[in-house]
Amino acid sequence: MTGFPRLPEDFVVGVSTASYQIEGAAAEEGKGPSIWDTFCAEPGRIRNGETGEVACDHYHRSKEDVALIRELGVDSYRFSISWPRVMPSGAGHVNAAGLDFYDRLVDDLLAAGVTPAATLYHWDLPQALQDRGGWQVRETAQRMADYTTVVAERLGDRVGMWMPVNEPVVATMFGHAVGTHAPGLALGFDALPVAHHLLLGHGLTVQALRAAGVGNIGIASNHAPTWPATGSDADREAAESYDTLVNWLFADPVLCGTYPDELLASLMPGHADGTLAADLEIISTPLDWFGVNYYQPVPVGTPGSASASSPALEGAALPEGLPFEPRVLPDVPTTGLDWAVVPDGLHEILTTFARRYGDRLPPLYITESGCAFHDRPAADGAVRDPQRVAYHRDHLAAVARAIGDGVDVRGYFAWSLLDNFEWALGYEPRFGLVHVDYDTQVRTPKDSYRWFQEHLSARRRSGR
Repeated sequence: MTGFPRLPEDFVVGVSTASYQIEGAAAEEGKGPSIWDTFCAEPGRIRNGETGEVACDHYHRSKEDVALIRELGVDSYRFSISWPRVMPSGAGHVNAAGLDFYDRLVDDLLAAGVTPAATLYHWDLPQALQDRGGWQVRETAQRMADYTTVVAERLGDRVGMWMPVNEPVVATMFGHAVGTHAPGLALGFDALPVAHHLLLGHGLTVQALRAAGVGNIGIASNHAPTWPATGSDADREAAESYDTLVNWLFADPVLCGTYPDELLASLMPGHADGTLAADLEIISTPLDWFGVNYYQPVPVGTPGSASASSPALEGAALPEGLPFEPRVLPDVPTTGLDWAVVPDGLHEILTTFARRYGDRLPPLYITESGCAFHDRPAADGAVRDPQRVAYHRDHLAAVARAIGDGVDVRGYFAWSLLDNFEWALGYEPRFGLVHVDYDTQVRTPKDSYRWFQEHLSARRRSGR
């Protein structure tokens, strides 16, 4: 198999998953409904009418999955905790069975020599909180801090890394601006308060973790280079607008305590009454590291000047009146979702962060990167995925180049350990290093799993 890039001896290699995408057991042992349970039950929301009700049945098969992680040989496993499994109504009553599940999972990971890395919110908001306004209202941010305190009191002594929020830009844009993810709202620019409240929830959660004596806290935030579709001034301006809205709206408040644009700041909750500054102080509570989820760069042009829009929008119709339009990147390899495979884009976004934030930037982790293909077992039972091997090899090499350029990158988490429920796209896209037969729940390690396994074992033997 092709070689593994040379990385620092203490560089962390891990794999990632998310609760709603793998756990199943959607209404078992006291778990309350989430916005994704509700969204999946609405006809036409999910491709083929699929749901996460069973998913990979990880709730019942976690020991089998931990064994796969142990045999893979990674340093860390990034999983998410289901808020409605721990607090079914989002506040108040704590579901002991839900906490017990994560308690066992953490102990099993530690026994396997794997560092647990926990995400506290990976989009499955308790439906009871959505019924009270969800992320459109400030209360949800405070409820998240309360939920965090409960989790930290139980798991804080054993979890090695913490991420309050996963990809607030995706939750804002797909969930609330265009409506293709739960809770399915199409608010357009009226979704901006959601971005602020998600970031406030992040900041309050960091503070709650610190108060509980927990350290090693970051975020898992989606970022990618924005490239003008052409060299025209209009396309450059369109790309700058997109870059501000999708990248820096979600990084500047966390790392600098400011919004990147006065107009955007004026649309945020608290601007009129003067409380925005206090919120930004909370949002920018110092982190131990910053996590970047990277999949592909985004070419952007002016609206209406090209017929093809970006497949990363997953069929969503953008609100009218935007000064930009994401496009298709021509002449590059693509995944099974037609996402562009551009390892240099990962190097670019890492070096861009280093330039933009300078001394304010803590160490970086790649908290997600991966690719979906339509993997199927061959006649001999093997699952051959050479494109995924090449994807991770080349993206790890891009990280190694960034480190060589002086960027402090500490780790890389492959998305994903298992094939899983890919949100509105259902079960057809397969991101996993392990193939899952959803009818039988049989797990079959793919060639990409074997590639990581072989090279991680050799890396340990060589001491690097």
